[in-house]
Amino acid sequence: MREMLVVGLMLSLSACSENDALSQRELPETGDVVLALDTVASGLSSPLYLTAPAGDARQFIVEQGGRILVVENGSVLSTPFLDIGSKITSGGERGLLSVAFHPRYASNGFFYVNYTDLSGDTRVERYRVSGNRNAADPTSAKLIITISQPFSNHNGGLVMFGPDGMLYIGMGDGGSGGDPQGHGQNRQSLLGKILRLNVDLGDPYSIPPDNPYVGGGGRPEIWANGMRNPWRFSFDRVGGFLYVADVGQNQWEEINAVASQSGGLNYGWNIAEGNHCYASSACDLSGLVRPVLEYGRSQGCSVTGGFVYRGTRMTALSGTYFYSDYCSGWLRSFRLVNGAATEAREWPVGDLGNVLSFGEDSAGELYVLSSSGHVYRLVPATTARARQNR
Repeated sequence: MREMLVVGLMLSLSACSENDALSQRELPETGDVVLALDTVASGLSSPLYLTAPAGDARQFIVEQGGRILVVENGSVLSTPFLDIGSKITSGGERGLLSVAFHPRYASNGFFYVNYTDLSGDTRVERYRVSGNRNAADPTSAKLIITISQPFSNHNGGLVMFGPDGMLYIGMGDGGSGGDPQGHGQNRQSLLGKILRLNVDLGDPYSIPPDNPYVGGGGRPEIWANGMRNPWRFSFDRVGGFLYVADVGQNQWEEINAVASQSGGLNYGWNIAEGNHCYASSACDLSGLVRPVLEYGRSQGCSVTGGFVYRGTRMTALSGTYFYSDYCSGWLRSFRLVNGAATEAREWPVGDLGNVLSFGEDSAGELYVLSSSGHVYRLVPATTARARQNR
């Protein structure tokens, strides 16, 4: 199995049919918008994620080695918001992988991190901000959930609050290659899943009553199964869809989009890789989520999922989903219309390097995080030129 290093982060791949009309047709223009990159930060060490609390003008950047940095008024503050480097295993696909701020962070100060501990297992913990708004209380850690990892890769790693206020956790299939332990299709395993927890009730959490397996048939924490490595997923804050970029095995990369309230869906791994049977030439794909977009290895090696743009700087792009690929460094987008990916485009912004992640701030503006240590904001080209001419 071919695995690619993501600045210490090896993301396995998932792909899609190169015969697919969407991926083969000429990419159309999206209005008259010309995109550019505005450098927000540079010189960082493996920046893996960017987010912000609701209504907060700051940006918070996760570094794989265990630090969360604060960007305030356009500058990276010298003191990290949190540093848990002594608690984690970092390297390969391991490390501090994401952070999620509680929807009521302004009043309760809670945020949640996903990392691999010193044994290489997944831990999701809650922390609280200190009396200093730019510093967390490192002693406030509370364990939410821990999940054993049989191998070092395919840790998933994203924690994110959905529009329903629940905490979603992306879990890879446990690693190695081909899902040798069968976690993706095993509903008694938390690996190869997206989990959904209510962290506002229970200690440390409770099961939402509308989770699909509350009454049996699987672990009650499970929201969706059949994942290989959902490194990055996102909720469209307006459109009501959940986008999941599930990294594939050797041939196909895929992006899925489903109604955000639809639980109990099977994304197919390891029966299928994208739209294609994985282990045999014939398989039953009925009942499986089919990607809205897929591409083959001639175009990249590891999909990096992004967000639907809902900011105000480029209103012509509202509803546009952006994504990239770790190996190819391009920036692409599409719009979801009646369940189909339309208006596919590749944006001529230059080589982004190895794209580790996307980020979204509280205003809905989008960011690209590169293994070069740069964090870029997507802006209109006129904005970028104005900055260069200062």
